[in-house]
Amino acid sequence: MPFEISIVLPSKNEAASLLTLLPRIREVISNAEIIVIDDGSADDTVQICKDCQVRVISHPYSMGNGAAIKTGARNALGKILVFMDADGQHKPEDIPRLLERLSAGYDMAVGARDYESQAGAHRAFANGFYNRLSSWMVGQKIHDLTSGFRAVRANKFRKFLYLLPNAFSYPTTITMSFFRAGFGVAYVPIQAPKRIGKSHVNVWRDGLRFLLIIIKIGTLYSPQKLFLPISFSFFLTGACYYLYTFLSIHRFTNMSALLFISAILTFLIGIVSEQVSALHYKDSDNSGPHDEPQH
Repeated sequence: MPFEISIVLPSKNEAASLLTLLPRIREVISNAEIIVIDDGSADDTVQICKDCQVRVISHPYSMGNGAAIKTGARNALGKILVFMDADGQHKPEDIPRLLERLSAGYDMAVGARDYESQAGAHRAFANGFYNRLSSWMVGQKIHDLTSGFRAVRANKFRKFLYLLPNAFSYPTTITMSFFRAGFGVAYVPIQAPKRIGKSHVNVWRDGLRFLLIIIKIGTLYSPQKLFLPISFSFFLTGACYYLYTFLSIHRFTNMSALLFISAILTFLIGIVSEQVSALHYKDSDNSGPHDEPQH
């Protein structure tokens, strides 16, 4: 049976939440395909999915949230993919609001959490920093970079599967990739209830991973925005140091030369990276066999 919409839920030991969440999703969208990606759970996830007559795909061991997302995207039959957490933080009642934005012509609609929906002040501060940094890199306002609740056109999402990490930071990568490719991204304000069970995210470990991925994707998206400030800082430091040594000892020192050379090399690396970046997105408008789901 062909499906227009596939709802993908990555899950690791979320049986308690799935027991009530799956029937609620079915009530909101009765004709959608629902896929639970069991990422090495040790609870009753598989049995609950069977009882709810929901398709379940199990990983042989825990591969990560991003890996579960990729498995769901490869196997989903719908033309539109809806990704949501299985821990109860995303309300099924918000799905139609995301789909409305796709109907308006956007390629991806993201559920943007308000401040009260953040899991503590430290998470709110970190997410705010990530949002501002990524907004500067892409030149567009990003309201919630790390939200895992989103609806997206399947054929466009699958173009970037090779870029997605296996850990928790797939939303970061896919958001910035969509902006880089010129696909329309909309944000829908949502309120996220408190999750059921314990979070699998480590604030410090995954926070550092998010930051590294933003820098990595930033170099793929707009390398000059990363390399130009570094090059300018080398040049400015070299100029200031040369002025100091010229006034004090009337010499042009090796340190000044090293700083100027570093500025030139960093600038040239940025230019080359800009050309390499374009190659990653040269096929973003072309359809191919990889756009079709795997059966």
